[in-house]
Amino acid sequence: MDNNTNKTKLELKAREWLSERGVTIKDIADLVHYLQAKYHDNLSMEDCQYNVERVLGKREVQNAILTGIQLDRLAEKKELDEPLQRTIEIDESLYGIDEIVAFSIVNVYGSIGFTNYGFIDKQKPGILEHLNDKSTGECHTFLDDIVGAIAAAASSRLAHATADDEIFDD
Repeated sequence: MDNNTNKTKLELKAREWLSERGVTIKDIADLVHYLQAKYHDNLSMEDCQYNVERVLGKREVQNAILTGIQLDRLAEKKELDEPLQRTIEIDESLYGIDEIVAFSIVNVYGSIGFTNYGFIDKQKPGILEHLNDKSTGECHTFLDDIVGAIAAAASSRLAHATADDEIFDD
């Protein structure tokens, strides 16, 4: 059975755009593992990837991915009007709209996602370090926050599932 059989066109496009920008499911799963390994004995990469896959299945997440990547692309091509062009191009610290897009993803699995997102946004491990490297000539003002938010949401989903298992173990 084709792995893409149950995916919508929107989800397939979001995944394609992530891939085109150099972000893999494994990259995001690595971030989930980074966030959750100390809280879960024997946390597998398969569990991390499964939770990332579930987050990517959400329409809100797909819309955020497409919107953010499109704005990053336009900034890269210098196709935005000023002052927005420079603001996005340099990832102006007071802009904040990139974080608002990320919050729409983080909210999908509850408030724990905010703390996961805040932590990973400050640490910038793994793929986030690359996405924040301004010397590449690429603009990832939105994408770095989106990827961090997907990892934070997947971590939240994992935490909720574990808490549910613990509640029903009695």
